[in-house]
Amino acid sequence: MRTKEVAPRATPFSRAMLFQLALRGLVPALALCVALGNANAQSTPDFYKGRTVELDIQTSVGGGYDSYARLLARFMPKYIPGNPTILPKNMPGAGGLLAANYLYNVAPHDGSVIGIISRGTAFDPLLGNTAAHLDGTKFNWIGSANNEVSVCVTWNTSGIRTFDDARKKETVVGATGPTADTYQFPKIVNAVLGSKFKIVTGYKGGNEVDLAMERGEVQGRCGWSWTSVKGIHQDWLSQKKLNILFQVGLSKHRDLPDVPLIIDRATNDADRALLKLVFSRQVMAWPFLTPPGVPADRVALLRRAFLDTMKDKDFLAGADKAGLEITPVSGTDIQKLVSEVYATPPAITKRAADLLTLQSGPR
Repeated sequence: MRTKEVAPRATPFSRAMLFQLALRGLVPALALCVALGNANAQSTPDFYKGRTVELDIQTSVGGGYDSYARLLARFMPKYIPGNPTILPKNMPGAGGLLAANYLYNVAPHDGSVIGIISRGTAFDPLLGNTAAHLDGTKFNWIGSANNEVSVCVTWNTSGIRTFDDARKKETVVGATGPTADTYQFPKIVNAVLGSKFKIVTGYKGGNEVDLAMERGEVQGRCGWSWTSVKGIHQDWLSQKKLNILFQVGLSKHRDLPDVPLIIDRATNDADRALLKLVFSRQVMAWPFLTPPGVPADRVALLRRAFLDTMKDKDFLAGADKAGLEITPVSGTDIQKLVSEVYATPPAITKRAADLLTLQSGPR
C-alpha cells in the first residue's frame, strides 16, 4: 500500500489522542504524520545532547526482539553525538502492528523516537493486510543485529517429530497475530507444501507462546528465530525438549546442517518464488528503524552509531552472554532489500496475499 505525502500542519490534539482516534477510524491514519509538526531544525549533535530517545519495541518483555533492543539501548548512546539516553518501551498489540503503525503515523518524525518491529511487518501491505497503515519503503532503516534463520519446533511429547509428521497429523502451534512470523510462516507452509498446522492466535508475544507450549496448550511454535531459541531456552535444547522440524531462511544455519531448509521442499519455480518473497525478511532479522521524514543527517548518524555499536567489545560480550548472535546488516542494505521486495511482480504478491488471507486463526 503506497502512501500519499501531505505537508505538515499544526494540531490541537495530543499524539496519544490522535493515535486513539486513528485506531477508531475517526482520523485517517496516514494523515496523522502531517499533524505532528516539522522536524526539529537543530543540528544533529545539539539535537541529541541531553535528550532521551524512546526505543519502541513491538513485542512483550523477554523475547528476542526485546533482548536485542535492550542490549542496544545500553551501548549505542556513546556512539551518538550528545550521548542521549535510550529508553526501551514495550508496545505489544495487534500482532506487532500497534507499534509499527504508531511509529509510522504518530511518533515524532525527528529522530527522537526509534523502534524495532517484526521483520515481516514492513511487508504486510504487500500481503493484503489493510490494518497496516504504512509503507515499508518510507521507514528509515537503521540496521539489523543479525541475518537470521528461524525454525519450526514441537514439544517433545507432541508426537510430531519431523516435517513429514506435520504433513500427516494436525499440529497445533501458537502465534501472536496474523502479521507475525508465528502466524504467516506455518500458514504459507500449509498452503504451499501441504502441512497441517492449526494456528492458535492471541498470545501477546513469543514468551507467552513458549509458556503455552510448555503447559501443553499448544504443541509447537513456527517462525521462531534460532538465535532466540539458543539464547532464551538453551536448557530446552540440552534436555531435548524440542523437536526441530525445519528451518526457514534463504540458506541453512551452520548449527543446523541436518535440519531441512523448507524452501528446498518447493517442487516448482512458482512455489519457490513465493516462499522467497515471504522468507526474504529473515535477512533483516532484528530491524531497527526510524519513522519516515527524519532528517537525512540524523538517519546517517544513527546508522553509523548502530554499526559502531555492533563492533563494541562490551556490546559483543553482552550479546555472547545472552546467547544473541551478531552478524549485522546495515540500514542501507535493508533499505535496498525492502525496495526490492516491494518491486516483486504483482502476480506473486497477490498469490501470497490470497494464500495467507490475513485473518486471525482459531482461538
